[in-house]
Amino acid sequence: MPDLPVLVLLGAVCGLIASAVMEAYQTIAARPFGQTGGGDSSTVKFADMISSALTGEPVTQKRRALAGRVVHYVTGSVLGVIYVVVAAIEPDVAILFGVAYGVVVAIVLDYVVVPTLGLGPPAWKTPFATHLYGLTAHMVFGASLEAARRIGFLLF
Repeated sequence: MPDLPVLVLLGAVCGLIASAVMEAYQTIAARPFGQTGGGDSSTVKFADMISSALTGEPVTQKRRALAGRVVHYVTGSVLGVIYVVVAAIEPDVAILFGVAYGVVVAIVLDYVVVPTLGLGPPAWKTPFATHLYGLTAHMVFGASLEAARRIGFLLF
């Protein structure tokens, strides 16, 4: 097993890769799942929360899309570090090629964090297609994370 700093670096990189794959999937899957993009995403709303806390102002209209992507990729990187470090200690975390981790991430973020922070509606007020879209996107994230982890271990 590589040292902790190597695992952390690998996890951060794997999380960035998985976030990019997830973003590509979301772009392709948005229309079939009926996701029209009305209103700000939860990542943009979270960027607003951070900006308001630090500067007293929300993210400017010009920078909203970028701010949302930064939140998405930072979150993915942190989740990647958690996954890679824990999977190195307990390989069963990688069950179902990372898809199970993606499901757990979807549940925690979409059904706990987002509604609790007021970044989106509670589960019972969310259309079924949106649930499927979010769940499948996070399953893609988990599988991509595991693929990147395995490739990364070949390099280290």
